[in-house]
Amino acid sequence: MTGTNQSVTVRPLGAGDDQAVRGLLADSWSEAAVAAHGVVYDATQLPGFIAEVRDQLAGLLTYHTDGDEWEIVTLDATVAGRGVGTALLRTAEEAARRAGASRLWLITTNENVHAIRFYQRRGFDLVAVHRDAVTRARAELKPSIPVEVDGIPLRHELEFERQLT
Repeated sequence: MTGTNQSVTVRPLGAGDDQAVRGLLADSWSEAAVAAHGVVYDATQLPGFIAEVRDQLAGLLTYHTDGDEWEIVTLDATVAGRGVGTALLRTAEEAARRAGASRLWLITTNENVHAIRFYQRRGFDLVAVHRDAVTRARAELKPSIPVEVDGIPLRHELEFERQLT
């Protein structure tokens, strides 16, 4: 399960990746706990893929499976514009297809305009807006969720999917 995109190499997470995963999650999310659709995931405990450029950590994708659906829980690239996120996404989709998944989906938030654009340009469809889901998660699950980012109130979850069958 490896894929390459230009100089990006993607491989499954391994036991020796724990420290790198924790560091990347701390840099990207400030902690390993990720709240989405009323669930808090410990992203360090999820399966996933690591991207490397010249043998250096360049990105991480973690996912959760439920039946024939694969949910992307985190997708982070340390370098923008090098194809890291695209390579991780492509590798996850290929793995999900091989596993017989019917749907690959994810949650992002209303202020994350970069992610909204990224997923739509890669063929994901916006299928639901979960109004005030982030507001509820902040109150009930994870108080550390910011109230706003770049002046945009952080309130809603946006659900994107790609049908695989």
